[in-house]
Amino acid sequence: MTTQPEFTDAPGAPRRMIAVSSGKGGVGKSTVTVNLAVALARTGLRVGIVDADIYGPSIPGMLGIPGSAPPAMGPDGRVIPSEAHGLKVISMAMLTSDDQPSILRGPMVTKYLRMFVGQVAWGDLDILLFDLPPGTGDIQLTLAQSFPLTGAVVVSTPQDVSLKIARRGLRMMEQVHVPILGVIENMSGFTCPSCGEVSHIFHQGGGAAIAGELGVPFLGTVPLDPAIVDSGDAGIPLVVAHPESPAAQAYARIAAALAIGAAGAGGVALPFDWNVATGAGKPAPVAAHGGAPDLPCGFDLDAAGLEILWADRETQVIPVRDLRVACPCAACRDEVSGARLLDPETVALAVAPTRIWSVGNYAIGMAFSDGHGSGIYTFKMLRQMQGAETEDV
Repeated sequence: MTTQPEFTDAPGAPRRMIAVSSGKGGVGKSTVTVNLAVALARTGLRVGIVDADIYGPSIPGMLGIPGSAPPAMGPDGRVIPSEAHGLKVISMAMLTSDDQPSILRGPMVTKYLRMFVGQVAWGDLDILLFDLPPGTGDIQLTLAQSFPLTGAVVVSTPQDVSLKIARRGLRMMEQVHVPILGVIENMSGFTCPSCGEVSHIFHQGGGAAIAGELGVPFLGTVPLDPAIVDSGDAGIPLVVAHPESPAAQAYARIAAALAIGAAGAGGVALPFDWNVATGAGKPAPVAAHGGAPDLPCGFDLDAAGLEILWADRETQVIPVRDLRVACPCAACRDEVSGARLLDPETVALAVAPTRIWSVGNYAIGMAFSDGHGSGIYTFKMLRQMQGAETEDV
């Protein structure tokens, strides 16, 4: 049976999907998400938010969206998101009352998250932000493996323990091939409203230091401001209520940097679903930009095999039969030992791909003319395949 992509390139699909994450709770990640979203919308972008913190949703309250009535359904059976301050929003808080806990096991959490993305009438969005729960659990993995994330933003405070946990979150995103768009240091210093003196309650400079250490962009700092709490409780984001405040100006600068960074972060446009026979859905190539060595910027097929242009400006040609023989699915390789179960002699020399599709942000799936279509080839696996021809472009 041929595996279907988790997220299809339907009309109105968001152009860029950005996760806002944190290693631990209490760093102000949801507040950062809301204010960045409004700041992005004020630049003319069409922005949506998925409140992916299923167990502790807070986005609707910060935007003044009442949670008393469930969202309506459109004529096509998709959920109509709520709107506030120029944003479209979906959240578990819209499906449950304030005092009703979300008691869900992992598979149900995954189901809701996929529904929030694929079964909501988002319309034409430029950016869809995901406010993630803290940690490195089911939701983070589901997002990375099911949807074509443009990248992730990691929020931390300058506190040492927060920075150490933020480092783990960064490493997790790297392992699932989600580009890191940058680090934000929240609660960075408090300016006394009377004397103007800045007090660094949680130390200072930690966010920039960890970004430099890990080789990712540092997007900036957001100072402590009591008005952030007041505006959030009132359902009016700080960038709306106090646009001239230092914190609001910081959000505006970070939003501008984030928009630029997200626009140039990727390789080929994702998601894609390429019917090889007709050519429909073939991803358009982008210019190789000297980026990550396992980020594809273009795919092509000819008699020699699958040609991949990588971001580091190299091309790689992998014979189609080699791809079929190397299939890593459970039917072709032992899941424990990795030993090959597929007899190469049973694979025809003329085997050909019939369909190639993106899997999340880290792999492609391939269906072949012999009827096999359950293999998922990570970009890293493709780049490391032995016997493939590589040459500079």
